[in-house]
Amino acid sequence: MNSGQNESSHPKSSPNLDLQDRNTFGFDASAELAYEITAADQIPGVMNEIAEKQLTWRVLGGGSNVILPKVLPGATLLMNITGQQISTADASSTLIAVGGGVNWHEFVAWTLENDFPGLENLALIPGTVGAAPIQNIGAYGVEIGEYIDSVEAFDSKSHAFVTLTKDACQFAYRDSYFKKNPHRYIVTKVVFKIPKQWHARIHYADLAKQFSKNSSPSPEDIFLAVCKIRTYKLPDPKVIGNAGSFFQNPIVPNEQYETLLHKYPELVSYPDAVGKRKLAAGWLIDQCGFKGQRMGNVGVYDNQALVLVNHGNGTSQDILGLAQCIQDKVKKEFGVSLKIEPNIL
Repeated sequence: MNSGQNESSHPKSSPNLDLQDRNTFGFDASAELAYEITAADQIPGVMNEIAEKQLTWRVLGGGSNVILPKVLPGATLLMNITGQQISTADASSTLIAVGGGVNWHEFVAWTLENDFPGLENLALIPGTVGAAPIQNIGAYGVEIGEYIDSVEAFDSKSHAFVTLTKDACQFAYRDSYFKKNPHRYIVTKVVFKIPKQWHARIHYADLAKQFSKNSSPSPEDIFLAVCKIRTYKLPDPKVIGNAGSFFQNPIVPNEQYETLLHKYPELVSYPDAVGKRKLAAGWLIDQCGFKGQRMGNVGVYDNQALVLVNHGNGTSQDILGLAQCIQDKVKKEFGVSLKIEPNIL
């Protein structure tokens, strides 16, 4: 977990590396040149090499939030920095430093096994710890930005390692400073701040329903409930290719929400910032008749309209074509624009 700048052994590079198992859509894709990053101090040397060869580059973690083309040109850095450790603890919270390549769900499970509750609502989200702050992942009323103390990263602009505080990360709904500055930072370590005082967060409809007869569930109860709900709603990428939620829940002004509610009394929504309301993108898509529909090799999942799937042999063009159809229909019907959540590489 050392982020020092003394370069360790140069990472192995692989030309034309197959990435089909490195993207959860299961698209047939490959990297023109790939570097496996297992330690932060390998990065400066790799970036020097990339600069000398004048290559484009990007970082790939678990591939759970990306749409890959047939060939990724230039250099692809495979983020495989592992390890987690308690860095400090005081009366109110515990700081835990985690490598950018650690599997997110396995880390959440580890926090509960070690009695650091707080992240249980974010169970079973695919991907790596390093990708979590970039997207500011969230589920069931919790966003990861709430629990981040700082992020360590390599800044390709200054060619130096930097530490960004929580405030500097500029977390917002599915957004961050990293996302606003793509191709600049390589996240190597995330330091989480887990409060010692825990309270259950079960106000989201699916969880509230699960605990209608249990008003004081344990963190483990919530973890298992979230896993159960997600397993039902979201297909296993090993069985059918997908990237989880494909569209962000749109945020609209209260006036627009009230107008839509008058026309559609069943409209599903959640409170957001003052004067705004978050609409359930899945409900909007479902109302447009897309749930379970298929378009060639891709389609919309039977149990959750928010999830687009690859039935086999689908391509990035296929999935983006289906997404455009959905966006056009939702815009026409509700006057609401849907934003794609995965990164299009």
